[in-house]
Amino acid sequence: MKLWKDASKMAVRSYLYVPGDRPERFPRAWGSGADAVVFDLEDAVPIGAKDDARDAVVDCLRDPVEGPVEAWVRINAGQRGIDDLQALDACVGSVGVVVPKFSTEWIDTASCVLGERSVIALVESAHAVLNLASIAGCAAVSRLALGEVDLAADLAMTPSPGGRELWPIRLSAVVASAAFGSAPPIGPVWLDLPDLVGLKTSSEELRRSGFGARQAIHPAQIEVINLAMSPSPAEIDRAERLLVLSELAGGGACVDDDGRMVDEAVLRSARHILGR
Repeated sequence: MKLWKDASKMAVRSYLYVPGDRPERFPRAWGSGADAVVFDLEDAVPIGAKDDARDAVVDCLRDPVEGPVEAWVRINAGQRGIDDLQALDACVGSVGVVVPKFSTEWIDTASCVLGERSVIALVESAHAVLNLASIAGCAAVSRLALGEVDLAADLAMTPSPGGRELWPIRLSAVVASAAFGSAPPIGPVWLDLPDLVGLKTSSEELRRSGFGARQAIHPAQIEVINLAMSPSPAEIDRAERLLVLSELAGGGACVDDDGRMVDEAVLRSARHILGR
C-alpha cells in the first residue's frame, strides 16, 4: 500500500536522515519529533560499512513500525540499490524508499523488486531537472525531493547561502508536483547546523513557494522545520472562517469579513491549508 493515496491528506513536514551504520542513533531519530525518519544507506555510510548498515536497518525495521512516524530508507544507486531493495523485503509494514540520482530508467530496472513501495525521487542531476515532469508522473513516485548538494556539483554551481541560484529549479519541482497531483515537494537540507534562524527563514520561504516539507540532517533542526512548514494559527483561523462564510452563502463564492470577494480559487487555498 502506498503511504499516500491523496496528496491532500499529506501532513509530513520533516524528513530526518540517520546514518544506517549508526544504530545507536536510531532511537533518538525516532523520538526527535520528525514526521518521517530516513534510514540512510547511501552518502552517510562509508563504502566499507554499507553491508553492515543494510543489516542494521533491516533488523530495526523487521518488526511493524508503530506510531505516526513514517519509515523510509535511502537506498544506494546502481546494483547496490537493487540489492538494498531486495533486502527490504524482510521489513514489515509501509517502508518507503528514497531513491538517489533518480531517473525514469531506474523504474524500469527496479520494477521487478520495487513492489508496491512508495518512492521519493531525489532530483540530483541536470538530467533529472530536464525530466521533472516525467519523474513526477511516475506512478510509483509519491514525492519529489531536491538533493541540491549533488545537483549544484552536477551543474558546476556555487550557490549562495540562500540558494538563490537554484530557485528556478525549485519552482519547477513545485509546478511538476502540482501538475501530476503529487504531494508538494521536499526542500533541500540546510547544512549550517548552528544557524537555526537561517533555517527558519529559508524553510518559511520554501513553504510560501509551494514546498510541503524539508529534509533534515540533525534532530536540532526538526522543531524549526515543523513550525516553519505548518500553517500559522492566523492562517488556520482565516481558512476556517472563509469556509464557514462560503457554506453560509450556499457553498460557493462569498464576501469575507473585510468586504473582499472570495472566489473558488481562494476557497481551494483555504482547503489546502486545513488539509495540511
